[in-house]
Amino acid sequence: MLNWIRSKLLPPETRSSGSGYTAQIMAARDSYISGRRGVAELTATVQSCISLWEGGFAMADVEGTDVLNRHTMAIIARSIALAGESVFLITDRGLVPATDWDVTTRDGRPRAYRLSIPEAGGGRTATALAAEVLHLRIGTDALTPWIGTAPLRRSSLTGALLHSVESALAETFENAPLGSQIVPLPDSGADDMSNMRDEFKGRRGSTLVIEGVAQATAAGMNPQIGQKPDQLSPDLSKSMTAETLKAASAGILMAYGVLPSMLNPNATGPVVREAQRQLGVWTLQPIAELLAEEATGKLGSPVKIDVTRPLQAFDAGGRARALSAIVRSMADAKEAGIEPAAFAGAMRMVDWKE
Repeated sequence: MLNWIRSKLLPPETRSSGSGYTAQIMAARDSYISGRRGVAELTATVQSCISLWEGGFAMADVEGTDVLNRHTMAIIARSIALAGESVFLITDRGLVPATDWDVTTRDGRPRAYRLSIPEAGGGRTATALAAEVLHLRIGTDALTPWIGTAPLRRSSLTGALLHSVESALAETFENAPLGSQIVPLPDSGADDMSNMRDEFKGRRGSTLVIEGVAQATAAGMNPQIGQKPDQLSPDLSKSMTAETLKAASAGILMAYGVLPSMLNPNATGPVVREAQRQLGVWTLQPIAELLAEEATGKLGSPVKIDVTRPLQAFDAGGRARALSAIVRSMADAKEAGIEPAAFAGAMRMVDWKE
């Protein structure tokens, strides 16, 4: 009787439906956990791309704020390359990176954050409004616009292939009997043959198994014909490991905006410069514009970030020729009596903004 009365006095238990808030949170956390990291990031190909991103952002020209120093820019580049997003708490001492965060949204836009701040003696938790958090994200989709996606997640199949091939090769070179061989020897006692096998077993690059002439005869072979060592090294060329590894590496490079020709051993100067231009103009500068827009809204002052100017060594010759052509055009316009405003309008017609 008392249990029945107690159950009536308790508030009713409310559960979420399968398509409600709980399902959305579970989907978001699944995307956060499974999509932020990948085993392919352990490969040298991915780390090379991340180093290029990190170096490009560390060299960027930042105007309008002092909190985006070179160290912070390098952290941002590595974070977005691996996780697709980077979160910093804005404090009076500068930007503090967050290792983990939960976010609440309204209309798909973040409203508040619960951040995990790293410390040497153990992390701490901080709560902040969206205006107090610098949140850069790339590769967002309409399902979760508050979450960024890393290039590895957007090319997870290629990343898994690259990791599988490199793992298989690593295990092969670690465990396969490379350089080992079977050598036929004259017969001797069974104990002597067993002792010789034990002596050579596990010696990579040397004789692995000793086979007597009598054993070869029992196997149906003439002991006097074909007396030569038998190699035990696996033939990896038939598995097309080199071609598969090259294709997977090229796919990952393109996912990070790096032309595969840049890492070609036979690449020349023009090829490398074009690959650098492609990376700086079509990959790093758009991300820098996203960061500048986010920083302008959160820091309260106009922020400009230029990645291409510090990396302009790839186009020094082209810029010199362009400058020469511009100066010559200005001189011709002055001789022809064209007004500066009209000349500026003509320059804008060929996509020269200033």
